[in-house]
Amino acid sequence: MNKSILLRGILFLLLAMQYSLGYSQNPLVTHMFTADPTARVFNGKLYVFPSSDTYPPNGREAEFPRFCMPGYHAFSLENGSTWKDHGWVLKENDVPWGEKDTYAMWAPDCIEKDGKYYYYYPAKPKNDRAFRRIGVGVSDKPTGPFKWEKSFIKDVTGIDPGLLLDDDNKAYLFFGGGHELYAAPLKDNMKEVAAKPILIDGLPAGYKEGSFPFKKDGIYYLTFAHVFPDEGYTIGYATSDKPMGPYTYQGKIMDNIYNGTNHHSVVKYNDQWILFYHSWDISGYNKLRSMRADYMTFKKDGTIKKVKPTLRGIGTPQVNDTIQVDRCNEISGAKTAFVGGNEPNGWMVCDAKMMSSVRFDRVKFDGAKKIQARIASGQRNGSFEIRLNNPKGKLIAEFPINYTGGWNTWETIETELKEPITGTHNLVVVFKSDWGNTKSVNLNWLLLK
Repeated sequence: MNKSILLRGILFLLLAMQYSLGYSQNPLVTHMFTADPTARVFNGKLYVFPSSDTYPPNGREAEFPRFCMPGYHAFSLENGSTWKDHGWVLKENDVPWGEKDTYAMWAPDCIEKDGKYYYYYPAKPKNDRAFRRIGVGVSDKPTGPFKWEKSFIKDVTGIDPGLLLDDDNKAYLFFGGGHELYAAPLKDNMKEVAAKPILIDGLPAGYKEGSFPFKKDGIYYLTFAHVFPDEGYTIGYATSDKPMGPYTYQGKIMDNIYNGTNHHSVVKYNDQWILFYHSWDISGYNKLRSMRADYMTFKKDGTIKKVKPTLRGIGTPQVNDTIQVDRCNEISGAKTAFVGGNEPNGWMVCDAKMMSSVRFDRVKFDGAKKIQARIASGQRNGSFEIRLNNPKGKLIAEFPINYTGGWNTWETIETELKEPITGTHNLVVVFKSDWGNTKSVNLNWLLLK
């Protein structure tokens, strides 16, 4: 890893210490690197259990040609569009049976059964030749603390545990990596397999990992990361009428993204199906990933419509949620770029010309009285308006454009809404300046209060 990447990483980590919340426009969080997101709904609340990427320790770069992964955080969706970081769930050196300082903590999963939460994870075992073993811990809460089993699960060798709890309360563990994926029923204690794992039949040839099962309308879906020689990592899926197969391959859920890995999960939340996955928006480097999410839909025959990655992502921002307007649904006459100055890692709307606009869908206005904007400007000419639904829609707020000290010098400004607004609407920002100006103001985010 070259020095510029390392220095950028140090700066990133210093900034990250100041921030503990992420925003559910893609990527979901920006204060740390997150990958392999497993999403679950517990008691009506949406949680995500990702792995994490980091920079190799100084002097050990050659040991990590692929990934450097120190452990796991847990996140929950708070309010309408804000992710709360609950901190460390497990660090690699706290694995009772694992080697130390290996940075080998790949994709986890967490599942609830009979009021207890079981967290499954792979790690590099000590005094064992296996590439990875899978361990488990139990807690009364989805975010822990967990009591970790002193040994890994016997007869299970591989990565990427994926759990299925069927309608009859029987649980199944899926895992693998390489050209084969496996499944095994679990005992009622959720800590041992009830039978030796079997090879999952019916899957296409090629490298596979990241198995994640779910059930819908009596059909078992097994989703997995699948590598095509001419394309790289994709997200594929197969279906069956039995939890352990045989399965029939149905195609891809998502195409390859920028020639990197793509590990995922699928969850139903508030009557909408969501695909969680990852990319590398923050780092620009596919070994330092950031988790994302987009809505997923099914055809009438039960097959899955291919998901196209978006920047808008999921969520319905509301009062006290930050609206990352650069993660917009539509932009006209303006551009987006990586934010400058001392702002947290992310993006901004920039080069906004006269009458350019940005539309951000699905904003809940109930209870809002004011609106804030985070801006930077190198001039003091013009304004930007907040309108409903389209660039000519109802005008609800207006901000003057003032000189902040430069295009990377940021200020938060606030104004009152012109009238109470109820319900969920599309929010549109319209920029006004002199005709011929190539930019008016840089806009980082908005926030209803």
